[in-house]
Amino acid sequence: MEIKEHLLKGANVSFKKTPNTSGEFKAGDLDTIILHYTAGPTKNAINTLTNPRVKASAHLVVSRDGSVTQLAPFNLITWHAGQSQYEGRIGFNNYSIGIEIENDGILQKSGNTYRAWYGATHAEDEVIEATHRNSTSKEFWHTYTQVQIETVAEVCRLLVETYDMKLILGHDEIAPKRKQDPGPAFPIDRIRNGLLHADRNMNDAEESLKIMTVDAGKLNIRALPSTTAEQVAKSLQKGQKVKVLEEKNGWIKVRVPVEGWVFGQYLK
Repeated sequence: MEIKEHLLKGANVSFKKTPNTSGEFKAGDLDTIILHYTAGPTKNAINTLTNPRVKASAHLVVSRDGSVTQLAPFNLITWHAGQSQYEGRIGFNNYSIGIEIENDGILQKSGNTYRAWYGATHAEDEVIEATHRNSTSKEFWHTYTQVQIETVAEVCRLLVETYDMKLILGHDEIAPKRKQDPGPAFPIDRIRNGLLHADRNMNDAEESLKIMTVDAGKLNIRALPSTTAEQVAKSLQKGQKVKVLEEKNGWIKVRVPVEGWVFGQYLK
């Protein structure tokens, strides 16, 4: 993917214009990325965010298959943040790119399934039990797909490089009393720390990790150190650099930035 004339370009990127914008950002104001979840299917989110009767919009919607729909060019203000503040600044629509990620958010357990607020059900392997950063109790959360996480991380990287972004925040950080997205299932801390160097301790640890290179045409990256384990991302390519996290019985856990296990003999 790449950004050209404020539009995201790529094989899995499409554009559907929203009328819900407020003109261009003032010079120097755009410096933040805000991550949201849709709390429902992509189609419903796009219909809502492009409806002129609904006072809401965003710049991007990232589907569970990793495809991206852009609703407004990155130089235009959209209406995704609402009443918001962070570190003394208010009204984040005027300073930020809004990225909506398809996800059902909090789920209610019903037998062996987990139900979203609008009735959709999910199997146990699509759910984590976790405590939100603004809460003290555990709840069930819809997980994000690995390709979604990769796509959002790549889009954030492009936005940081193109617009010199200073912050990557969740909606739950700029409106903590009323919003919970993107929630604990999304690795926002890891992504922003990697892109913005917000956490020096983490970055120092990252810099000390051993770097290796893929020495095979294609190398599968799996959830567990087993040939039968699910692949967590598309195959790594020959010459690709990886960070080594752990070694176990001939397998190596790597970060690319997705984390997973590969055959150690195919790294050098």
